[in-house]
Amino acid sequence: MKLLEGKVVLVTGCSKGIGRSIMERFAQEKAVVYANARTAGGLDSISEKLSNAYETKVVPCYFDIRDKNAIKEYVLKIKAEQGKLDVLVNNAGIMKDALIEMIDDTTLQDTFDTNVFSTIHMTQMALKLMKRGAGGAIINISSIVGVRGSEGKTVYAASKGAVANLTMTWARELVKYNIRVNALAPGKIDTDMYRTIGVDKEGIEEVGMKRLGKPEEVANAALFLASDLSSYITGEIIGVNGGWFL
Repeated sequence: MKLLEGKVVLVTGCSKGIGRSIMERFAQEKAVVYANARTAGGLDSISEKLSNAYETKVVPCYFDIRDKNAIKEYVLKIKAEQGKLDVLVNNAGIMKDALIEMIDDTTLQDTFDTNVFSTIHMTQMALKLMKRGAGGAIINISSIVGVRGSEGKTVYAASKGAVANLTMTWARELVKYNIRVNALAPGKIDTDMYRTIGVDKEGIEEVGMKRLGKPEEVANAALFLASDLSSYITGEIIGVNGGWFL
Protein backbone atom coordinates (compact mmCIF):
# COMPACT_ATOMS: atom_id res chain seq x y z
CA MET A 1 0.00 0.00 0.00
CA LYS A 2 1.28 3.44 -0.92
CA LEU A 3 1.91 6.03 1.79
CA LEU A 4 -0.99 8.32 0.86
CA GLU A 5 -3.40 5.82 -0.64
CA GLY A 6 -6.96 6.73 0.30
CA LYS A 7 -6.04 10.26 1.38
CA VAL A 8 -7.46 13.44 -0.16
CA VAL A 9 -5.02 16.31 -0.40
CA LEU A 10 -5.18 20.00 -1.37
CA VAL A 11 -1.90 21.64 -2.43
CA THR A 12 -1.65 25.34 -3.28
CA GLY A 13 0.81 26.91 -5.72
CA CYS A 14 1.38 23.90 -7.98
CA SER A 15 2.29 25.69 -11.21
CA LYS A 16 6.03 25.12 -10.70
CA GLY A 17 8.82 24.60 -8.20
CA ILE A 18 8.14 23.09 -4.81
CA GLY A 19 4.36 22.95 -5.26
CA ARG A 20 4.66 21.09 -8.55
CA SER A 21 7.04 18.58 -6.98
CA ILE A 22 4.73 18.02 -4.01
CA MET A 23 1.79 17.45 -6.35
CA GLU A 24 3.79 14.88 -8.33
CA ARG A 25 5.23 13.11 -5.27
CA PHE A 26 1.85 12.81 -3.59
CA ALA A 27 0.31 11.42 -6.78
CA GLN A 28 3.06 8.79 -6.88
CA GLU A 29 1.90 7.71 -3.43
CA LYS A 30 -1.68 7.44 -4.71
CA ALA A 31 -3.21 10.45 -2.98
CA VAL A 32 -6.20 12.09 -4.58
CA VAL A 33 -4.65 15.50 -5.23
CA TYR A 34 -6.51 18.76 -5.72
CA ALA A 35 -3.79 20.95 -7.20
CA ASN A 36 -4.17 24.72 -7.13
CA ALA A 37 -2.74 27.19 -9.62
CA ARG A 38 -3.79 30.67 -10.64
CA THR A 39 -3.51 30.41 -14.43
CA ALA A 40 -6.37 28.47 -16.00
CA GLY A 41 -5.28 25.45 -18.02
CA GLY A 42 -1.74 25.43 -16.68
CA LEU A 43 -2.07 22.10 -14.90
CA ASP A 44 -4.37 20.26 -17.31
CA SER A 45 -1.70 18.24 -19.08
CA ILE A 46 0.39 17.27 -16.03
CA SER A 47 -2.74 16.39 -14.03
CA GLU A 48 -3.94 13.98 -16.70
CA LYS A 49 -0.46 12.50 -17.06
CA LEU A 50 -0.08 11.90 -13.31
CA SER A 51 -3.60 10.51 -12.96
CA ASN A 52 -2.94 7.94 -15.68
CA ALA A 53 0.61 7.08 -14.65
CA TYR A 54 -0.19 6.40 -10.99
CA GLU A 55 -3.82 5.30 -11.27
CA THR A 56 -5.09 8.05 -9.04
CA LYS A 57 -6.95 11.34 -9.45
CA VAL A 58 -5.23 14.70 -9.82
CA VAL A 59 -7.70 17.57 -10.15
CA PRO A 60 -6.61 21.05 -11.28
CA CYS A 61 -8.12 23.88 -9.22
CA TYR A 62 -7.71 27.29 -10.81
CA PHE A 63 -8.20 30.16 -8.39
CA ASP A 64 -6.36 33.01 -6.71
CA ILE A 65 -5.63 32.00 -3.12
CA ARG A 66 -6.17 35.62 -2.05
CA ASP A 67 -9.85 35.28 -3.02
CA LYS A 68 -11.81 34.01 0.01
CA ASN A 69 -14.90 33.23 -2.06
CA ALA A 70 -12.86 31.13 -4.48
CA ILE A 71 -11.28 29.23 -1.57
CA LYS A 72 -14.76 28.43 -0.24
CA GLU A 73 -15.96 27.31 -3.67
CA TYR A 74 -13.15 24.81 -4.14
CA VAL A 75 -13.28 23.40 -0.61
CA LEU A 76 -17.00 22.84 -1.16
CA LYS A 77 -16.09 21.12 -4.44
CA ILE A 78 -13.80 18.74 -2.55
CA LYS A 79 -16.56 18.11 -0.01
CA ALA A 80 -19.06 17.30 -2.76
CA GLU A 81 -16.69 15.01 -4.67
CA GLN A 82 -14.74 13.32 -1.85
CA GLY A 83 -16.60 14.00 1.38
CA LYS A 84 -13.37 14.67 3.26
CA LEU A 85 -9.99 16.39 3.26
CA ASP A 86 -7.04 14.67 4.92
CA VAL A 87 -4.08 16.91 4.09
CA LEU A 88 -3.66 20.61 3.32
CA VAL A 89 -0.35 21.95 1.99
CA ASN A 90 -0.12 25.75 2.14
CA ASN A 91 2.68 26.23 -0.37
CA ALA A 92 1.79 29.21 -2.56
CA GLY A 93 3.88 32.28 -1.88
CA ILE A 94 5.80 35.21 -3.33
CA MET A 95 9.14 36.84 -2.56
CA LYS A 96 10.07 40.48 -3.16
CA ASP A 97 13.47 41.74 -2.04
CA ALA A 98 14.00 45.20 -0.58
CA LEU A 99 16.28 46.77 1.99
CA ILE A 100 14.43 48.32 4.93
CA GLU A 101 14.58 51.88 3.54
CA MET A 102 13.17 50.77 0.18
CA ILE A 103 10.09 48.85 1.35
CA ASP A 104 6.81 50.28 0.06
CA ASP A 105 3.23 49.59 1.08
CA THR A 106 2.47 47.63 -2.08
CA THR A 107 5.25 45.15 -1.35
CA LEU A 108 4.04 44.76 2.21
CA GLN A 109 0.42 44.26 1.21
CA ASP A 110 1.07 41.88 -1.68
CA THR A 111 3.46 39.71 0.32
CA PHE A 112 1.29 39.41 3.42
CA ASP A 113 -1.89 38.92 1.37
CA THR A 114 -0.30 35.95 -0.39
CA ASN A 115 2.01 34.43 2.19
CA VAL A 116 0.09 35.00 5.42
CA PHE A 117 -3.53 36.04 5.03
CA SER A 118 -4.29 33.48 2.32
CA THR A 119 -2.69 30.77 4.47
CA ILE A 120 -5.04 31.71 7.30
CA HIS A 121 -8.11 31.87 5.07
CA MET A 122 -7.28 28.58 3.34
CA THR A 123 -6.78 26.82 6.66
CA GLN A 124 -9.96 28.25 8.15
CA MET A 125 -12.02 26.89 5.28
CA ALA A 126 -10.19 23.56 5.06
CA LEU A 127 -10.76 22.93 8.77
CA LYS A 128 -14.51 22.95 8.26
CA LEU A 129 -13.98 19.77 6.26
CA MET A 130 -10.99 18.29 8.08
CA LYS A 131 -12.69 18.38 11.48
CA ARG A 132 -15.47 16.18 10.09
CA GLY A 133 -13.01 13.33 9.61
CA ALA A 134 -10.70 11.31 11.83
CA GLY A 135 -7.94 13.92 11.79
CA GLY A 136 -5.36 14.97 9.28
CA ALA A 137 -2.27 17.01 8.57
CA ILE A 138 -1.59 20.62 7.66
CA ILE A 139 1.81 21.43 6.16
CA ASN A 140 2.85 25.05 5.83
CA ILE A 141 5.80 26.09 3.69
CA SER A 142 7.84 28.61 5.64
CA SER A 143 11.51 29.36 4.90
CA ILE A 144 14.86 29.32 6.63
CA VAL A 145 14.75 33.08 6.09
CA GLY A 146 11.58 33.21 8.17
CA VAL A 147 13.37 31.49 11.02
CA ARG A 148 16.77 33.20 10.88
CA GLY A 149 16.33 36.34 8.75
CA SER A 150 18.38 37.48 5.76
CA GLU A 151 19.65 40.82 4.48
CA GLY A 152 17.32 42.50 2.03
CA LYS A 153 14.41 40.21 2.83
CA THR A 154 12.61 42.07 5.62
CA VAL A 155 9.11 41.60 4.22
CA TYR A 156 9.56 38.02 3.01
CA ALA A 157 11.26 37.02 6.27
CA ALA A 158 8.50 38.60 8.32
CA SER A 159 5.80 36.84 6.31
CA LYS A 160 7.49 33.44 6.53
CA GLY A 161 8.22 34.00 10.21
CA ALA A 162 4.50 34.55 10.63
CA VAL A 163 3.83 31.25 8.86
CA ALA A 164 6.19 29.46 11.27
CA ASN A 165 4.39 30.96 14.26
CA LEU A 166 0.97 30.16 12.82
CA THR A 167 2.16 26.57 12.57
CA MET A 168 3.14 26.29 16.22
CA THR A 169 -0.04 28.03 17.38
CA TRP A 170 -2.35 25.88 15.25
CA ALA A 171 -0.60 22.73 16.42
CA ARG A 172 -1.66 23.61 19.96
CA GLU A 173 -5.21 24.46 18.95
CA LEU A 174 -5.86 21.48 16.69
CA VAL A 175 -4.14 18.59 18.44
CA LYS A 176 -7.41 17.73 20.21
CA TYR A 177 -8.95 17.08 16.79
CA ASN A 178 -6.05 14.78 15.82
CA ILE A 179 -4.94 17.32 13.24
CA ARG A 180 -1.18 17.68 13.08
CA VAL A 181 0.34 20.98 11.95
CA ASN A 182 3.96 21.25 10.86
CA ALA A 183 6.02 23.47 8.59
CA LEU A 184 8.95 23.04 6.27
CA ALA A 185 11.64 25.74 6.17
CA PRO A 186 13.49 25.29 2.86
CA GLY A 187 16.89 26.85 2.29
CA LYS A 188 18.39 27.47 -1.14
CA ILE A 189 16.23 25.38 -3.45
CA ASP A 190 16.66 25.33 -7.23
CA THR A 191 13.38 26.97 -8.21
CA ASP A 192 12.39 29.83 -10.48
CA MET A 193 11.69 31.96 -7.39
CA TYR A 194 15.20 31.47 -6.06
CA ARG A 195 16.85 32.01 -9.43
CA THR A 196 15.15 35.41 -9.80
CA ILE A 197 17.47 36.73 -7.09
CA GLY A 198 20.54 35.28 -8.80
CA VAL A 199 22.57 32.16 -8.03
CA ASP A 200 26.31 32.62 -7.66
CA LYS A 201 29.17 30.36 -6.65
CA GLU A 202 29.68 32.18 -3.36
CA GLY A 203 26.03 31.65 -2.44
CA ILE A 204 26.26 27.93 -3.09
CA GLU A 205 29.50 27.71 -1.10
CA GLU A 206 27.59 28.92 1.96
CA VAL A 207 25.61 25.69 1.89
CA GLY A 208 27.22 22.84 3.80
CA MET A 209 26.47 20.35 1.01
CA LYS A 210 27.84 22.79 -1.61
CA ARG A 211 24.80 22.59 -3.85
CA LEU A 212 21.26 23.86 -4.24
CA GLY A 213 18.48 21.69 -2.96
CA LYS A 214 16.04 20.08 -5.36
CA PRO A 215 12.29 20.73 -5.18
CA GLU A 216 11.85 16.94 -4.98
CA GLU A 217 13.81 16.91 -1.73
CA VAL A 218 11.34 19.33 -0.18
CA ALA A 219 8.50 17.21 -1.58
CA ASN A 220 9.92 14.13 0.14
CA ALA A 221 9.90 15.96 3.46
CA ALA A 222 6.31 17.05 2.82
CA LEU A 223 5.40 13.43 2.07
CA PHE A 224 6.80 12.38 5.44
CA LEU A 225 4.70 15.01 7.24
CA ALA A 226 1.57 14.14 5.25
CA SER A 227 1.84 10.42 5.89
CA ASP A 228 1.33 8.31 8.98
CA LEU A 229 5.12 8.01 9.28
CA SER A 230 4.96 11.31 11.19
CA SER A 231 1.91 10.41 13.28
CA TYR A 232 3.50 11.65 16.55
CA ILE A 233 4.95 14.87 15.16
CA THR A 234 3.19 18.23 15.42
CA GLY A 235 4.18 21.85 15.92
CA GLU A 236 7.60 21.40 14.30
CA ILE A 237 9.49 23.61 11.84
CA ILE A 238 11.70 21.25 9.84
CA GLY A 239 14.62 22.68 7.89
CA VAL A 240 15.38 21.41 4.40
CA ASN A 241 18.55 23.41 3.87
CA GLY A 242 21.56 21.19 3.10
CA GLY A 243 23.49 22.63 6.03
CA TRP A 244 22.95 26.32 5.21
CA PHE A 245 22.69 27.85 8.65
CA LEU A 246 23.11 31.55 7.77
